[in-house]
Amino acid sequence: MRRSVVLRGQAVLATAAVVIAVGVSLPSPQASAAVGSATGYATQNGGTTGGAGGQTVRATTGTAIHAALCGRPSSSTPITIEVTGTINHGNTSKVSGLSCNTAAGVIELKQISNVTIIGVGSGALFDQLGIHIRDSSNIIIQNVTVRNVKKSGSPTSNGGDAIGMESTVRNVWVDHVTLEASGGESEGYDGLFDMKDNTQYVTLSYSILRNSGRGGLVGSSESDRSNGYITYHHNLYENIDSRTPLLRGGIAHIYNNHYVSLRESGINSRAGARAKVENNYFRNSKDVLGTFYTDERGYWQVSGNIFDNVTWSSAGSENYPAGPNPTSTTTVSIPYSYSLDGASCVPEIVRQTVGANTGLKVSNGSCSPQTPGPTTPPPTTPPTTTPPPTTPPPSGGTNLSIGAGSDGSSKASGTSYGNVRDGDLSTYWSPTGSTGTISIKWGSATRVSRVVIREPSGTQGSIGSWQLINNDNGAVLAAGSGAGSITFSATAMSKINFKINSSSGTPRVGEFETYAS
Repeated sequence: MRRSVVLRGQAVLATAAVVIAVGVSLPSPQASAAVGSATGYATQNGGTTGGAGGQTVRATTGTAIHAALCGRPSSSTPITIEVTGTINHGNTSKVSGLSCNTAAGVIELKQISNVTIIGVGSGALFDQLGIHIRDSSNIIIQNVTVRNVKKSGSPTSNGGDAIGMESTVRNVWVDHVTLEASGGESEGYDGLFDMKDNTQYVTLSYSILRNSGRGGLVGSSESDRSNGYITYHHNLYENIDSRTPLLRGGIAHIYNNHYVSLRESGINSRAGARAKVENNYFRNSKDVLGTFYTDERGYWQVSGNIFDNVTWSSAGSENYPAGPNPTSTTTVSIPYSYSLDGASCVPEIVRQTVGANTGLKVSNGSCSPQTPGPTTPPPTTPPTTTPPPTTPPPSGGTNLSIGAGSDGSSKASGTSYGNVRDGDLSTYWSPTGSTGTISIKWGSATRVSRVVIREPSGTQGSIGSWQLINNDNGAVLAAGSGAGSITFSATAMSKINFKINSSSGTPRVGEFETYAS
């Protein structure tokens, strides 16, 4: 058994009731997108744009992330999910819908495409909760921290991987993330960044991977060689036992990374894998490149690397280090353009740019940090003074509130209950104070499984905590905070209440939409 990392992490997760809380929908002609543009192999095979061009939703819980995915008209409708706060087991439940396939206790990006998850505000922390990408494509994950995901012990998530991809995954860009564990396999942790079962065209950039037994792998076994075209650049690997990464088959491009305290082995190219390894800085580490723990050899092309206090084992059975004087054993042609920083400045440029909540800075290829702008293109039509249409974008299916009735517990002067079911976001209902109830009602029992609460333009974010209540029997269908899409078990009822329990200022509801699915 390999030696574990010394550090141990805090691993106590408070148990809480699962809260179905969704974020604030922010539909806009110019939706938000990831900052900067994809690099490396993620630019190939059609490129990686995530949710660019789609709606933007704010989420503060794992359930909210799932609800945002499930609330789309289809599984490929572009969406950007801005995440803030701590995402954990207590606030991450399964949400059902035709456009998603989610699960409790993990962020499940399964059988979907065109999604960006980006940390905003004071930061997004996925605490002991992994991100699982399966049968999906065109995914961006940016500016988040994922820590202490376990495969054994309690709680467990995602097979112990911080970010894991498997089963026909294409075009993923993971950028400016921090992936951390607090030990090795004996403490219950697995890989920080794993790819297997036909995962291709992935880039990991400007990220931190540290305090783990295993950095990550490409291919789950010697026979799993359908993966590849992976780029790793400007990342910090620190205090890792091995797998930085482990490559089984396929091609990897590894440049301008800083490796510190690799305890057992580093880049492990085996089972026919080919790696282009250039202008990296290896420090205080052991066996940073070679084929290890197998006799099925891999290959590498090396140039411009610095080996600072690196020790090398003697070659032997199932142990083929590239050093002490690494030379190339293959050539790898790179199909995209890129700028190399000199290896001598890699520790400093990596220090200034990597990880979540550090400003999303990148290198300009001359060891100087830069702040990129949003990738969203400017409007193609000139500005106009004509107001945009007030009808909100469709949410899929028939809005059952149109033609229904409505009432409530209170309303401010000049507003109307009917304003929440007229399809016009320029009209609204508002209570007399910071709390109140607005209802949709029908002449007979109507089956509902999803509600969308929309706030008028300029008032988003005022709604605080709420409950969604079946007026027929008083049952609470869902609870949470913020406007947006809310899913729950399909229920037949003649009246449904949206009860606002707190708000910042006087809340306004522009539309109270109801859907059968």
